[in-house]
Amino acid sequence: MADFSKIFEQAQQMQARMQEMQAELEKQTVTAAAGGGLVTVEADGKGTITRVKIDPSVADSKDVEMLEDLVLVAVNEAQKKAGELAKGEMGKLTGGLNLPFKLPF
Repeated sequence: MADFSKIFEQAQQMQARMQEMQAELEKQTVTAAAGGGLVTVEADGKGTITRVKIDPSVADSKDVEMLEDLVLVAVNEAQKKAGELAKGEMGKLTGGLNLPFKLPF
């Protein structure tokens, strides 16, 4: 039974470190741009979009589709960067093991 208690203790430690990592990810920021910087998106390390900045020169009411495309590209890139950041942080937590489960966020 001593082995089970040791495994349980290690699982609790891992859970505590995971919660710390998630709190740290919320404090970190990634930035992505589209259209040569005309649209910039910031996200926290968990992928939540925190800011969208649009250069006024792109806000042409006759070409809304282009603006929509630029925003979409920037948002997707910001979320991709946040995912890579989270994966890197998870790698630190797991010692580089590629665990077969998805991050909880």
